[in-house]
Amino acid sequence: MSKPLIALTPGHNMDSGDVFLRPTYLKAIAAAGAVPVMLPLEASPDDYHQISESFDGFLFTGGPDTHPFLFGEDTYQGCGSISPKRDSMELSLLPHVMKAGKPILGICRGIQIINIGLGGTIYQDISNQYYGSMEKKPDCLLAHRQPYGYELPSHTVTLAPESLLAGICGCRTIKVNSMHHQAVKKPASGLAVCATASDGLIEAVEMPDYPWLAAVQWHPEYLWETDPAAASLFRCFVEACIH
Repeated sequence: MSKPLIALTPGHNMDSGDVFLRPTYLKAIAAAGAVPVMLPLEASPDDYHQISESFDGFLFTGGPDTHPFLFGEDTYQGCGSISPKRDSMELSLLPHVMKAGKPILGICRGIQIINIGLGGTIYQDISNQYYGSMEKKPDCLLAHRQPYGYELPSHTVTLAPESLLAGICGCRTIKVNSMHHQAVKKPASGLAVCATASDGLIEAVEMPDYPWLAAVQWHPEYLWETDPAAASLFRCFVEACIH
């Protein structure tokens, strides 16, 4: 039996114009039993339709911030660099993929762009907007940008009972790594929050009424070799992509 083809959204260096993809994504998808393929940064509407029909699953990868105009806000202090071409590419691709009913996995920026594409909002900067708005701040703030290697977990997340993600991981609490300063603020209609950090920040969403969609804020592509929950996430995603 041939392996499923998984399309991955590309990174984009705004300074050099280079289009790239971290090998960690490719290795994780390949180890789970699929063939990973990086998508082009620019395409036509007809191309997106063909792409959505040609691949068995789609991984929306991590990367830079998204432009705040996409979710109806001005740019606040703490917002980082953006790639308008990548914003356009992913937001153009997403509805074609969903119309085709293909399995979708989002990682880091991926959870944010999926949420924005479906009508939700994000925190432009956790430190300013999330912690800054708390009436009662926790005694210690979580390091959502951990100070050491991404191959090590840095905090725990609690999974919602009966959620797709809890079933995939086989437990209610998992250890994750963390390298982000933005996060889901208001989940889009149809998305269910299925994981939160100890400070209450949303760490994962899924779509119960869609064939298969899971999006996480952490980076399992750095953990799958040593962490069973991360490996199971990629394996279950690939299994969902098999016709």
